[in-house]
Amino acid sequence: MSLRDYERKRRFDRTPEPRPEGSATGAGRELFVVQLHHARRRHYDFRLQVGGVLKSWACPKGPSYDPAVKRLAVEVEDHPVSYAAFQGDIPDGYGAGHVDTFDTGVWSAFGDPEEQLQKGHLRFELFGNRLKGRWHLVRSHRAEKKPAWFLIKGKDAYASKVEADDLLDTAMVESTRRAAGKSGGAKEVAEKLKRTKRKAAPTVRHRRASPATWVAKIPGARKQAMPSGFFKPELATLREAPPPGDLWLNEVKWDGYRILTTIEKGEVELWSRNGLPWTEKLPEMRQAIEDLGLASGRLDGELIAINDGRPDFNALQQTLSGERASPLLYMLFDMPYLEGFDLSRAALVDRKSALERLLDGAPPQLRYSTHVVGQGEQVFQNASENQLEGIMCKRADSPYRSGRGDDWLKVKRLESDEFAVVGYTAAKGSRKGFGSLLLAKPAPDGDWIYMGRVGSGFSDEMLRDLTRSLARSGTRVPSIKHTGEAPRDAHWIPPTAVAEVFYRGIGNQGLLRQPSLKTMRLDKSPADLRNGDRDTTRRTPARKNAKRATRSEAITITHPDREVYPGEGITKQDVADYYRAVMDWFLPGVLNRPTSVIRWPNGIGKPSFFQKHIPTGGLKHVGSARLKEETGASAVYLYPESADSIIELVQFNAIEFHPWGAHVDNPDCADRVVFDLDPGEDVSWTRVKAAARLMRQLLDQLGLECFLRTTGGKGLHVVVPLKPASPWKIVKQFAQSFAQVLESMHPLEFIAVSSKARRAGKIYVDYLRNGRGATAVASYSLRGRPGAPVAMPLRWSELGKLKSASQFNIKTAVARLKRQRSDPWEGIDKVRQSLGAVIKALSS
Repeated sequence: MSLRDYERKRRFDRTPEPRPEGSATGAGRELFVVQLHHARRRHYDFRLQVGGVLKSWACPKGPSYDPAVKRLAVEVEDHPVSYAAFQGDIPDGYGAGHVDTFDTGVWSAFGDPEEQLQKGHLRFELFGNRLKGRWHLVRSHRAEKKPAWFLIKGKDAYASKVEADDLLDTAMVESTRRAAGKSGGAKEVAEKLKRTKRKAAPTVRHRRASPATWVAKIPGARKQAMPSGFFKPELATLREAPPPGDLWLNEVKWDGYRILTTIEKGEVELWSRNGLPWTEKLPEMRQAIEDLGLASGRLDGELIAINDGRPDFNALQQTLSGERASPLLYMLFDMPYLEGFDLSRAALVDRKSALERLLDGAPPQLRYSTHVVGQGEQVFQNASENQLEGIMCKRADSPYRSGRGDDWLKVKRLESDEFAVVGYTAAKGSRKGFGSLLLAKPAPDGDWIYMGRVGSGFSDEMLRDLTRSLARSGTRVPSIKHTGEAPRDAHWIPPTAVAEVFYRGIGNQGLLRQPSLKTMRLDKSPADLRNGDRDTTRRTPARKNAKRATRSEAITITHPDREVYPGEGITKQDVADYYRAVMDWFLPGVLNRPTSVIRWPNGIGKPSFFQKHIPTGGLKHVGSARLKEETGASAVYLYPESADSIIELVQFNAIEFHPWGAHVDNPDCADRVVFDLDPGEDVSWTRVKAAARLMRQLLDQLGLECFLRTTGGKGLHVVVPLKPASPWKIVKQFAQSFAQVLESMHPLEFIAVSSKARRAGKIYVDYLRNGRGATAVASYSLRGRPGAPVAMPLRWSELGKLKSASQFNIKTAVARLKRQRSDPWEGIDKVRQSLGAVIKALSS
């Protein structure tokens, strides 16, 4: 997908249409837009966001709700995502004419949309104000100048005889009337519209008795007005095993996001478990719940995405962030209020019975979460065999209580822990390499205790890599003292690798029960396990320091072979491996700081997304904090709180990390000042290095110690630590004053304004990175530039030999760290200096 044709066909000094660069937002769900375009021939432009662009078709007669009607849709060039908001007049030239927004919303595909488009049949669903339900785009096999498709309505509850022209509002009717003499086809439509009464978009409502006729009969129901707004959910307590007996209802533990629904006077509102509004993020769920026709109610459930028949949290995140368009389901499991009756004191089994009755025949996005009475062990075993996250066990007679208690219990499918690999067994049958890996944990006497072997969970690639690295030099002599029930044909090796393994408890002989490989921990060594640095799914306490936080869990990297740096062979997995390799050095610079990331879902050759707020759907391992911006508005910012945060963001296609100069626990004050020395055209690298030295000298005269960093781009960063931290107003005032003084002292060398026209031959001293909400690239962050350069901290003594700002890259940076005995910025957090006296000196 490329916007090259879009840009080639337009003169942006003459048209108000948006430029392609920086137009994709990636902030939420994949959207669709239909625009009524009075060009040379009146037509509808049908556009679907796929990745970072709008795939576009010109549909002369517009969409039809009649499944028997095939509407021609001619494929045209991709448009930028920002085009979805465009309305107005395009002047003479390509596409001249007036553009109105006919409809917009979000959409989902039944499968991979890019793959379906390539095959010539896209099946999808629209959630707009005018266009709803299931649709098809089918490629025509006729030879045409441009690829021809047919837009066809699916056979669903919305199907009718309604046409796009029937749904025009007054403004769009007037646009058609005005264009009657200018746009082909508009005159005929204008005449038709005079005779046609406006219609509403088809809706779906249940045609059955209102719940009000039976809700009063629910045991424990009380007639009571429903409190307005968000209600706090009931929460579950973690347990190791399901409780026995028929007093418990056992349900699937869905791997998704908890969503609460309130319905007041027919108005549907959706909420996260923490009370954040989600209504606009989930229009299909709002629409589906509206179709229930309720006046009042409270619903509780889990939002999930299904992939290959199972809930898939990665697919859910990618759909909510706009990276894919998977169908979503709302699995409902409780209903504490319905149609004027408080059901919170009714027994759970009765609430669920009423919920099941309510959802009978409901829209397909709403699903009832079934349960089994008793049989907890069997239900848990079935969930484990189907690779579900676990089960929920709920007291059948319990009321609905907000907060955490013992009425609801959660039992996760598997434990996991980390073990040293101390050997292997020979491969049998068709398997190549080895049969299983032998595992051990640290013993109190300093040796190792054999814990069993793991032979499942390996991919073919893993088998090949592990065979090359581990299964070469094994001997029959045990490499550990406590061999226990080890197999007789074991080949032993020294503890050199760490495996993270799922298992179902410890057996009587002290061996792992039913182990399965979760991942190989390339970021750890057996020495880490001996020092107590192990990650477990149930027993690990909360991380309390940066050293502990640098150890990341095995977050699955989807599409690991996707090339992130085109033509260079650097994949998404390579990016994740890089950040794991440099984590101990990288994490302290971003830990607990509001951080903006730049994401490239389709590689650096395609559009990028700038992300500073928590995306729709949230993130499991990334912190969030509501912070004020310079404008006075507030928003929920993301911040890394562990190594898992970084790897999850990489999984989210982040490459670059740009933190604030402040921490989330003190966002009003900056503890870093960053000056970016950005060279203009024709500025030699020697001059840039001299400029950094001069800046250091002047800062030293002011009594301020500073540190040096390459940017991975063209210039250098000079960083001034502050302790105690200073208010942003003071920091920005200092940074601006210092830059202006530098320019006044050396006007031929420096410039303190960002005007590109004036920067030729000079070095721009960018002080604007020191306002509240402004960011600078983090030390050790990759850059989304050819060659995968890295922003690298340096000692001042290294500046002389530095060849360029992009000297270090994804490979050489790791090699440097392996040689590095100490941090070039060692002690930066211990430097005590402030700006009070300095500002007075600069102002005088």
